[in-house]
Amino acid sequence: MSAPTADVKDQRQLQFVSFNSFLDSGFWHKLSENKLNVYGLDESERAINGFYFNGDPPGMPCRMNVEFTAFDIDAKTPNRCFPMHGVLHNTNTIDKFKECDKKQIISEAGKKIWEAVVNGEALEKPELLSRFILLTFADLKKYHYYYWFCFPCLSPPTEVTLNQEPGKIREKFTQEQVVNFLHSYDEYQSRQQTYQGYFIVVHSKGEFIVDDMKNLNKYGNTQEAYFGVCDPSTIENYPGWPLRNLLLLISYHWKGDLKNVNILCLRDRSRDGSRDISHSLILSVSLPEMKGITECPKCVGWEKNEKQKLAPRFVNLSASMDPTRLAASAVDLNLKLMRWRLLPELDLDLVSGTKCLLLGAGTLGCNVARCLLGWGVRTITLVDNGRISYSNPVRQSLFVFDDCLKGGKPKAEAAAEALKRIFPGVDAKGLSLSIPMPGHAVPDSAIDGVQKDVQTLQDLVNTHDAIFLLLDTRESRWLPTLMAAEKQKIVICSALGFDTYLVMRHGVKSDFEGGEPASLSSYSSIPGDQLGCYFCNDVVAPGNSLKDRTLDQQCTVSRPGISYMASALAVELLVSVLQHPQKGHASADTSANDDHLSKDFVSALGLVPHQIRCFVSRFQQVLPACRAFDKCTACSKTVIQQYRKDGFDFLRRAFNDPSYLEDLTGLTQMHQETLDAEVWGFSEDEECSSMELS
Repeated sequence: MSAPTADVKDQRQLQFVSFNSFLDSGFWHKLSENKLNVYGLDESERAINGFYFNGDPPGMPCRMNVEFTAFDIDAKTPNRCFPMHGVLHNTNTIDKFKECDKKQIISEAGKKIWEAVVNGEALEKPELLSRFILLTFADLKKYHYYYWFCFPCLSPPTEVTLNQEPGKIREKFTQEQVVNFLHSYDEYQSRQQTYQGYFIVVHSKGEFIVDDMKNLNKYGNTQEAYFGVCDPSTIENYPGWPLRNLLLLISYHWKGDLKNVNILCLRDRSRDGSRDISHSLILSVSLPEMKGITECPKCVGWEKNEKQKLAPRFVNLSASMDPTRLAASAVDLNLKLMRWRLLPELDLDLVSGTKCLLLGAGTLGCNVARCLLGWGVRTITLVDNGRISYSNPVRQSLFVFDDCLKGGKPKAEAAAEALKRIFPGVDAKGLSLSIPMPGHAVPDSAIDGVQKDVQTLQDLVNTHDAIFLLLDTRESRWLPTLMAAEKQKIVICSALGFDTYLVMRHGVKSDFEGGEPASLSSYSSIPGDQLGCYFCNDVVAPGNSLKDRTLDQQCTVSRPGISYMASALAVELLVSVLQHPQKGHASADTSANDDHLSKDFVSALGLVPHQIRCFVSRFQQVLPACRAFDKCTACSKTVIQQYRKDGFDFLRRAFNDPSYLEDLTGLTQMHQETLDAEVWGFSEDEECSSMELS
């Protein structure tokens, strides 16, 4: 925005930077709600609130803000902002909006300001000098809004002129004096219910006193007094609009008592983490005589539009006024604040576009889904074959008591519906599905159904970007681990104990058809494609853990807070992986010392570990990492190649034959070699000696 211009002959005339209105989209939503539920056809004027700020950087317009809180008369003005009281005129038709008598509206507003000046009310409540009018028409069928702001200011009979060129506070006072002034100013504002935009500054004996304008006369020597205004202007030598009515108030009440009128236009910025008022203006002005004038001066102040013409403005919010879209905007804004303020490199679009498959909709599944919503993930699919029982709602955050009635709703479907109620913008689906497991034999009569379930699960893995393993049993994680490894998907696995939990990411394999992975040049890190999966530490194939289980073994018995911690870390681990330049191929650190950590180990959000293991009884957390096991029954090259070759026939053998996977991967041979190595040969004499010793 350019500075006001003046003719050469009027160079000493004081000119002002007018306000620019800034309306939050939430204001229009609230106006629409009030129009439908409160106002109806009533066109009576309504009191609303706005505010301005005097700390904007150079180049910003002289802003006056109106937000969704404008209709709450008791709402607090944001910190370090200054209140403006306004009147809303909302018309029922566009014709009424156009034909409204704008001269009469601004004239009535000017009379109220003049009356407050004459009777001294403006001395008691200086905020009465800063008023605004908002004329609107809301087309709620199309969400089209027409509006026109007015910031009424009274014009004195003659122009206000400068006695000298505007100066800066740093030129008038020393740094020590400026610090003293700020201390007094902050004390003054702390005594107010809301920040005050008008005040006096008395400079006496090297000290500053900041006080209410009504108390000016008690300080005696007014030659050392400054009238202060919190100035929203960012243009170097031109004060903002709030000064205009203050000058008229001064002229009416003190012109005859003051030889010179000194003005402090306070501009209070933060720069490089520190406070800066050095650019604040010091003005010495000559004012016209106002005493004896009984007629209200002319009032001006209708805002110009984007083309700098005296005309209303128009905004089309049809794309954003739907509550669902408003909710989406609010979720996005929450996350964008992180990027704007803290992490400019944060890729939020990548997170929101990640399609997440949650296998398990119980304690872990519910909490993971809620946390994914918080990160803005828009596509969440939940899979579970259980129903909600009476014990679930207190631990599983997406369910309520009514979900347990009549045998209980299917968990996955109920969880998906709950997510939509929380945030309608999410694409949430729930699917009841039984995941076939090794060690759980499949009879011939069930082959078609199991084959269909396998294909459904494979389709889900194919169409999602990240898979969460949040299932109750160990063996239920085997098939999705195999499928995800074969498709090179990101897998986040979480498991709970009584007072322990595990969160880990599976390695994302680079190539299953080539040779063996290269040997590690350093054991301080493991490449992402060589990290192990959930089954890589096993030396046996997963079996039927459901057989002969007691009551305590049938349920996940853990401290209630464990699931919340593990779920949150599982989501945070996924987001950290997504923010890493190598995504799922990010290396994992194996050192306890993080001094050496480089971009290989960290994302924009920090570390990308392989595993997070916590022992809550000691409140201890460790970050181990392990290399993939070449005989792993789930992610080894042998298993994946056999799955690619034989498909469902391979899976059927794994389901029905508990030893098949061990035989295939070489675990059986490894067991036998281990047993053979542990058999000691004794001579006959040694055997007798051994028996005697025992």
